[in-house]
Amino acid sequence: MAKLNETEFNANNINLVGLGTEINGDIKSNGDLRIDGTLIGNLNIQGKVVVGETGRIKGELICKNSDISGVVEGKITVEELLSLKSSARINGDVNVGKLAIEPGCKFTGYCNMIGMESKSASSQTDITK
Repeated sequence: MAKLNETEFNANNINLVGLGTEINGDIKSNGDLRIDGTLIGNLNIQGKVVVGETGRIKGELICKNSDISGVVEGKITVEELLSLKSSARINGDVNVGKLAIEPGCKFTGYCNMIGMESKSASSQTDITK
């Protein structure tokens, strides 16, 4: 039997909140998560979060990457890429590394591109010398 180390386990760890399921409480995971049901609480996910068209989150979302087709009410922080599909409905502030929005998406809130300050500061050269 092959030995399964922790990094392999976390890389293949996909969780699902199915249609018709409602969870009240916070979720923390090292893997990925797909939500087709309802979550009332905060998410702290080390991987990717996918919110399907029937998915609904009311609370704060923190993750590495995210594709949203459903409804999110609350602050969203995505380290890398946040992709908002045409059916997405977002009501809250967004902090992202990169943002992709399809036509038809409804987004109400402020957007802050994180990590851009350090990249632009390091690429600028002092021309006064």
